[in-house]
Amino acid sequence: MVEFPMVPITELFRLKQGTYLKADEMQEGPCAEFPFAVYGANGVIGYANRKMYSQRTTLVSCRGANCGVVHFTAPNVWISNNSIACIPATGLDPTFYYYVCLNTNFGDVITGSAQPQITITNLSSKQLIRPPLHIQRRIAGILSAYDELMENCQRRIRILEEMARALYREWFVHFRFPGHEKVPRVDSSLGPIPKGWDVKQLKDVANVTYGFPFQSKKFNTTGVGTPVIRIRDILDGSTGTFTDEPAEPKYHIKDGDILVGMDGDFHMCIWSSGHALQNQRVAKFESRGEIGNYHLFLALELPIQTWNNSIVGTTVAHLGDMHIKTIQLAWPPNKLLTKVRDVLEPMSEQIIALKRRIANLRRTRDLLLPRLLSGQVPFDVSEDVAEPTTSAPPPAETDFASEEPDLPVAEEAPPWQVERAGNSHPSPAQHADETPMPI
Repeated sequence: MVEFPMVPITELFRLKQGTYLKADEMQEGPCAEFPFAVYGANGVIGYANRKMYSQRTTLVSCRGANCGVVHFTAPNVWISNNSIACIPATGLDPTFYYYVCLNTNFGDVITGSAQPQITITNLSSKQLIRPPLHIQRRIAGILSAYDELMENCQRRIRILEEMARALYREWFVHFRFPGHEKVPRVDSSLGPIPKGWDVKQLKDVANVTYGFPFQSKKFNTTGVGTPVIRIRDILDGSTGTFTDEPAEPKYHIKDGDILVGMDGDFHMCIWSSGHALQNQRVAKFESRGEIGNYHLFLALELPIQTWNNSIVGTTVAHLGDMHIKTIQLAWPPNKLLTKVRDVLEPMSEQIIALKRRIANLRRTRDLLLPRLLSGQVPFDVSEDVAEPTTSAPPPAETDFASEEPDLPVAEEAPPWQVERAGNSHPSPAQHADETPMPI
């Protein structure tokens, strides 16, 4: 086993805290005037009209509940004062040191109880490994191959989601469905709708279940019991919290269930992380069969977003049963319902399969990461080789094909066996077809 020397973090990085931006200096989404992503303590929080860093930069969040979380930015970004930028010294591989930071526990430099924080002074006390540059590059190439595959899957998910939303808007918001030219509009409680359509209450076409008040003192992060989904887990679509407390069958979540957070920002997701339990203030929506699951999800997005923007609480906004009961859906004839189901449901199945693939790739990368950094995967130390001399675990075959038989297998060998020339690693396009399913 190769042991790499440890050196003070200040010999590797120039540490620089980000700079605060006012809310009116940012936009929610990118545009021509505000093209630069702004990174906070937990990723992108908006877009600015100026940038601080042109290159990809490793960040360590330094304030709040996400203190110590590591991010690797896109190029051309602004960093808020809730993160510390780690700018590598000359002669170091920036991607490698992102993975080193990702594998580092920063809990020992966090101070403060009411408001956790990491100061540059405390962060400067950390020590990190410093292998030779050719080893840094090789390890970075191996690990970034997994990240590129994950990003490839993310791009395909975004394409499918954009296609699905575009279809829903055309057919169910603008009512430009096939043959719409011959169908006149009539008045309804939702405004003008095509003749022959109806308006239905959400409660008549879907079941809504509100979560169970599990005891938080019984929660654990060591994998004991069953995963439990809290509001904070909906945005990411995954959870690391477990409980051994029993629950009725109606509180059990499966892949494909629609979940909505009922406090704060009313985030939504179609769950794809396997069997779990539904905590309080998480709402589950299940179609009764007349409407497809993805169709139901898209139909809920606008009213949930409307409530999210209009409900005002003293401290935190709350979505309640009284709001959900008011949701109405434009209801087309059965022929169009069937047609849209035939288009949207395969898209949803592909999205769920891609999300599972991402989770499997991330799990494999995270298992491999500490083994590479600790030298447990031996390397030939000569500068012109720098190859692992024993195989690390590749993504399992079941991570791909068995969950998504109609999509191409992304990879069948460890990333370093795909490309041997120099320090390059395979591009995502070599592994998966990004052509979306036609509507």
